[in-house]
Amino acid sequence: MPTHSQLKVSALQYICSGDRLANFQKAIDGIVSAAEQGVQLVCLQELHNSLYFCQEENTDNFDLAETIPGETTEQLQVVARNNQIVIVASLFERRASGLYHNTAVVIDSDGKIAGRYRKMHIPDDPGYYEKFYFTPGDLGFKPINTSVGKLGVLICWDQWFPEAARLMTLAGAEILLYPTAIGWDRRDSQEEQLRQLNAWQTVQRGHAIANGIPVVTCNRTGFEPHPTDTSNGIEFWGSSFICGPQGEILVQASQDKPEMISATIDLEDVDRVRRIWPFLRDRRIDSYNNLEQRYLDELLSNKEDN
Repeated sequence: MPTHSQLKVSALQYICSGDRLANFQKAIDGIVSAAEQGVQLVCLQELHNSLYFCQEENTDNFDLAETIPGETTEQLQVVARNNQIVIVASLFERRASGLYHNTAVVIDSDGKIAGRYRKMHIPDDPGYYEKFYFTPGDLGFKPINTSVGKLGVLICWDQWFPEAARLMTLAGAEILLYPTAIGWDRRDSQEEQLRQLNAWQTVQRGHAIANGIPVVTCNRTGFEPHPTDTSNGIEFWGSSFICGPQGEILVQASQDKPEMISATIDLEDVDRVRRIWPFLRDRRIDSYNNLEQRYLDELLSNKEDN
C-alpha cells in the first residue's frame, strides 16, 4: 500500500521501429526521465519492444517472443530498483514451445517481479490478427500488489469490456492500467476516425466512473506500414490519457507525437467519489446471473412464444 494518498503516475507513448534495441532504449530512457520527475508508477505501451507484428499471420514472428523472467524483465528490474519506480511493461511471452501470451509484467520499485497479467480478450480483425499469436490469458482478473497499491492491469482489447474492469475493481484494484496498441485505417474518413477515438476514450472513462477508480491508458503512436503492403498499415492514434474516478481527464497526450504524460492521482479521492456515487453498494448481484450467458437465445425465444 502507498504511504500517502498522492501518487504520481506516467504513461509513455512512442513510435516503434524494426530496431528492438532502440525501441527498448526509448522505454528505459522514458522510465528514468519519469523517475527524475518524481513519478512513482509508469505504464508502457502494448508490445513496446517491437513493431506491432500482428498486422499479418507469419510464423517467423514467434521468434520475437521471450520468456518471463527473461532478458527484458531482468533489465527492467535493474531500472526499477535503481530508480525506485514501479513499471508496467508489455511483452510477447513465450510460455512454452507453441504456447504464447500477450502479457503485462509489473516490476516493483525494489526490482522484484510483483506479478503478471495475460491478456484475456484476444481480437481477430483485419490488421489485428492476435488470435494467431496469443493464447487467451488464464490468470483471471486479479490485481497485482505493489509498493504503490493494488494495480488492475488489463491490455488493449480488454478495455472494451466492462466486465474486466468491474472484476478487477471487485478484487480490490485501486487503479486500472491499459497498455494499448490501437489506431486508424488511413482509408477511413476523418469522421469515422473521430468516432472511433471518441468511443475508445469514452468507454474507458466509463470504466472509471462506473467503478469509481482512476484509469491510466498508454497507447502507441506513429504509422506502421503493413509488412507486405506499404500502402496500408495502422496509424496508431496515441492520445494516451490519465483520468480520475469520475472520468475527469487529468492529462492527455497528442495523437501523433512521442510523449510522456504525468498526473498526480489522489487515492483518497476514490473513497470520496464512492460515497457520493455508491454504485458498488447498489449493484443487484441477485439479478445478474444471466451475464454468464453468451446470449439469451432461450429467454428471448420463450418471450416470443408467449
